Amino acid sequence: MRPVQPVRGTQSLLGEDADRLATVVAAFDRVRRLFGFRRVEVPTIEQTQVFARSIGETTDVVSKEMYSFEDRGGESITLRPEFTAGICRAYLSEGWQQYAPLKVATHGSAFRYERPQKGRFREFHQLDAEIIGAGEPQADVELLSLAYQLLQELGIADGVTLELNTLGDPETREAWRTSLVHYFEGHKANLSEDSQARLHRNPLRILDSKDPKDRDICAGAPSVDEHLTTEASDFFAAVTVGIDAAGVPWKRNARLVRGLDYYRHTAFEFVTDRLGAQGTLIAGGRYDGLVEALGGAHTPAVGWAAGIERLAMMIKAPTPEVVEVAVVVEDDRVAAPSIAATIQLRQKGISAELYATGSPRKRRDKAVKRGAVTILTLKLIDDHITASLSGDPNRKVESALVDMLPRLANA
Repeated sequence: MRPVQPVRGTQSLLGEDADRLATVVAAFDRVRRLFGFRRVEVPTIEQTQVFARSIGETTDVVSKEMYSFEDRGGESITLRPEFTAGICRAYLSEGWQQYAPLKVATHGSAFRYERPQKGRFREFHQLDAEIIGAGEPQADVELLSLAYQLLQELGIADGVTLELNTLGDPETREAWRTSLVHYFEGHKANLSEDSQARLHRNPLRILDSKDPKDRDICAGAPSVDEHLTTEASDFFAAVTVGIDAAGVPWKRNARLVRGLDYYRHTAFEFVTDRLGAQGTLIAGGRYDGLVEALGGAHTPAVGWAAGIERLAMMIKAPTPEVVEVAVVVEDDRVAAPSIAATIQLRQKGISAELYATGSPRKRRDKAVKRGAVTILTLKLIDDHITASLSGDPNRKVESALVDMLPRLANA
């Protein structure tokens, strides 16, 4: 019988691959604490309408990529394709408005039915950080600073560029949208099929097209700067002054867009050329209209998400975990005291592993192979337990063993 196989686009990780993901998550947890972001948990499943409203019913994510199903109660349920919508739903349904402005962070699995490729999976893992209920530019600066410090913590900031743009306020966006429709109408015949479909529905997304034909046309398209209101211009200026003060390097990308109407003002991506086509590591922006789209009051918000797998590919290989003390039983008659010794070491905060099975002569070899820092060997001589120590114990281990060994010898 052929062994069962994994679902396409999923991963089962062990050793260095798993350690890389854990290293990214641990760094994120350290940094979000430094910035005062509270840890939250939200469900892996939500009502489909949560994502249809937030991501947009006509987007590829909703129309082609979401894992949706009807449960036994006849309700349409979806595995989350991202975190922001679920967090905003919780902000409304769980009464989190009382904590506004709310700085939150989380991480976990997300799901999209995409073609698997380097750094992209159907079940993938994201870091997520949001500030909900803060309309000031300082919130954007805070999120961007958090992202940059995470990259520094991971040791990859030098290989990453922050690309920044403004989408303006609603007045700016509407004027820019009208101008883009007029411009692209004049080039409609030469646009790709996808861009022609987006022309009236979502013209900003044409600027994000990867089709070479579209790129040439987009080069001459009206820019958002031509339509910025004074308020929108001042907001973007405040963000750039803030990140300059925070020491976050950046460059302007006037073609960086977000297609949905609830996105306002700041849009950004941290990108690298070290991962080929999948070069976006962290992406986010201000989404002042999202909570309202989910049925709440107008609530300004800004946030970002990062692909853990992609960050994990960028970092140096983590130092493998090694057991501090291997307890080797060379005589089965001292098995019980050896179990006690192993447990006592662990209770003192020292990692320990017991080698008490298989051939007694090969147990020490197994401990050496596993790379234990210190090997404690127990055996019985003249009805007394004797212990020998080898390796390079640190001060903490030495102190614990000095306390334990006399008691073992007298057991």
